Amino acid sequence: MDILIFSPDGKTAPYETGLAEHLPQARIRGWQPGDTAPADYLVLWKPNAEVLQPRERLKAIFNMGAGVDGVLGMRGEGAQRLPAGVPLVRLEDAGMANQMAQYVSAAALRYFRRLDVFDDQQTQAQWKFQKPNRLADFPVAVLGYGTLGAHVAKALKAFGFPVRAWSRSQRSEGASGSGIELHHGSAGFDACVSGARILVNLLPLTPETVDILNADLFAKLAQGAYLINVARGAHLVEADLLAALESGQIAGATLDVFRTEPLPADHPFWRAPRVTVTPHISALTLRDETVAQIAGKIAALERGEAITGIVDLARGY
Repeated sequence: MDILIFSPDGKTAPYETGLAEHLPQARIRGWQPGDTAPADYLVLWKPNAEVLQPRERLKAIFNMGAGVDGVLGMRGEGAQRLPAGVPLVRLEDAGMANQMAQYVSAAALRYFRRLDVFDDQQTQAQWKFQKPNRLADFPVAVLGYGTLGAHVAKALKAFGFPVRAWSRSQRSEGASGSGIELHHGSAGFDACVSGARILVNLLPLTPETVDILNADLFAKLAQGAYLINVARGAHLVEADLLAALESGQIAGATLDVFRTEPLPADHPFWRAPRVTVTPHISALTLRDETVAQIAGKIAALERGEAITGIVDLARGY
């Protein structure tokens, strides 16, 4: 069994070592320009066109991340680069769910408990009481109810927030008895977001979700709502957010992802007083968990077993 690993920075050695520990019978190599030799499995991140050229014996392509827009492109235009008939498999969690739940909960609680207001008061040496918010008045809408979205929704619910969640297709797994209000499809979108005080974006980036965080959506939220974007920068129409902040329709935002990364030094988000910027760290892919998950799925395929995480190329996730 031959496994070929690609990373745009060429740093594949740690993954080669990790996979070798789980699959000692495999022959594992890092990709080099001009490598067209057969491989049974490709393990990659943000591949170039050359590594995706048809290759003898190829059974599956594993993406080292939950989002596959680095393979398929922002609007799915990269799907035609994939070898025909070879499944693309994405990561499912790999240590990211707990990190994401912590990050989103921290951002939501910071806004709910008015800690940003108290920060402002501290800069002015003001000792001033602020009326506490009521959880019942703070519905949270979570866009995306996959592995990460479901974990985040449950974490927010545990703090007492009324939580709604939206997915493209109907989902029920993990929601029974949780108190999370599920919506799906175009008909359920408005019901999920209307009047929400906090909006959390965890959608996959597909042609249908590009620019989904826009002025029309912001207008459906409660006046003074808060945005948390931890999915992809291309979901957000940046000018619309800046305008909504200026008008007060959006009170503030925590942004971990951006259209251009690193975020340019002259970008207005750096200086916007009600925007918190973090450098794409809300949920880092953990190497050991990633390697173990990919190795487990390769072993299952070698045994002729079905695996989860296969990407529907038409949907983009």
